[in-house]
Order: sequence, then structure tokens, then C-alpha cells
Amino acid sequence: MKKIIHRANTRGHANHGWLDTHHTFSFAGYYDPSRMNFGMLRVLNDDVVAGGAGFGKHPHDNMEIVSIPLTGSLKHEDSMGNSGVIKTNEVQIMSAGTGILHSEFNPNENEQVNFLQIWVFPKQHNIEPRYDQKAFKPEDRLNKIQTVVSPEKEGEALWINQDAYFSLANMEEGLELTYDLKSPQHGVYIFNLSGEVAVADEVLAKRDGMGIYEVDKLTLQAKEKSDVLLMEVPMTSRG
Repeated sequence: MKKIIHRANTRGHANHGWLDTHHTFSFAGYYDPSRMNFGMLRVLNDDVVAGGAGFGKHPHDNMEIVSIPLTGSLKHEDSMGNSGVIKTNEVQIMSAGTGILHSEFNPNENEQVNFLQIWVFPKQHNIEPRYDQKAFKPEDRLNKIQTVVSPEKEGEALWINQDAYFSLANMEEGLELTYDLKSPQHGVYIFNLSGEVAVADEVLAKRDGMGIYEVDKLTLQAKEKSDVLLMEVPMTSRG
């Protein structure tokens, strides 16, 4: 087993007034050559956007982009003609492919939105851009693992153009869960959203992250009520 730990207070941080953001990996004005990616996982941003504010129209290409609202709502518009709002218990995915323009903003004037934006390097380049979003029942991840992103086109999860699996778990204090990796060439990045979780002889507090690879399974134990995001990705590039 090999592991790397990123404590919450070591993340890159920028506060632009309308945007308060933390970067687990190098992004924008934050650069750390030791924190460029974890395998195919390139970006993990923890964004808080003020009411009525947001990101104007900007381009992306050849990247798989996953957005997960934790509180509040986020409105999306893109050059493919998609327009909609995602909120807590929903997940959005966008394959930028050959190139798209999109914007994201908080449609609520009096409420912040806190969301994760996650980038994964694609398996196939220059595909036709695509967009999807889906609501997931919170009771389906209570004390169990709920897969929300998967490379399998058939199933309950959103499809991603990479051999990657994203899963959520809401764990009550004292609960143990075992996660089995899909491939020995994969690693798992654990991002603890809230609470305190023990895994691989480490304790992760709120917003701590840990990447684990060269392992076939891992066990998570909730030291208190906790919410966890697991991102399994190929380790072709470790940075």
C-alpha cells in the first residue's frame, strides 16, 4: 500500500470576495509541483460562491468535469444549449471533448452555494461534448456506498469517459465500510466532507484528503457521523 495525505489546511486557498475557494491540487494561482494530480484525478476544488455571483462563460476541452453541490444551488448554461440548476443530492457531469463554453452561477441572491468541482483526465480525447445530471437518493448512501459516477453506460450512475468510479457514503458513528477497488491499476482518493474517518492507519478530519494505491481494498471507520467521497481512478499518471 502507498498513500499520500493532504490535510485541509494545506490546500491552496483564494478568496475573491464573491468566490472563496480551496484547491487540493494545483489550480489557477496555486501551484505546487508535488500536487499536480492523483493518477487521472487532476482537480478537486471546494468552492463557495456568494449569492447572485458566479463564473462567466469560459472554455474547456478534453476534460471530464464533475460538479457536486454540498449546500445551495448552482445554475449551469453551456454552448450545447443545456440550461438547468443542480442542487444538493444531485451530481452533474460534463465531457468537454472537442470543446465547449459554459457558465456557472448561484441563482439565489441570499444564499451561498458550496460545491465541489472535480476534473478527471479523459480516456478518449476529442469526443463529442456531452452533459448530464442526476438526483441521487440520500437514503441509498446511509451506512453504505452509493456509486454516482461510473464508466458503465448501463446502470444508476452517471457515465464518465474514463475508468473512474465516484462514490458517496454517509456513515453513522462506529460504522465500518469496506471498499473494493475495481482494478489493481487503480487508486482511490478519499475526501472527507464532514466528521472524522479512520482509514489505512490515518484519521481524516473534515476536508482532509488521502490517496491510496497499490491496494485491492480499504476499510473506512467512522469515528463520528461522517460524509465521505471516494474517487477511484487509474494510476497511469501519478504526477
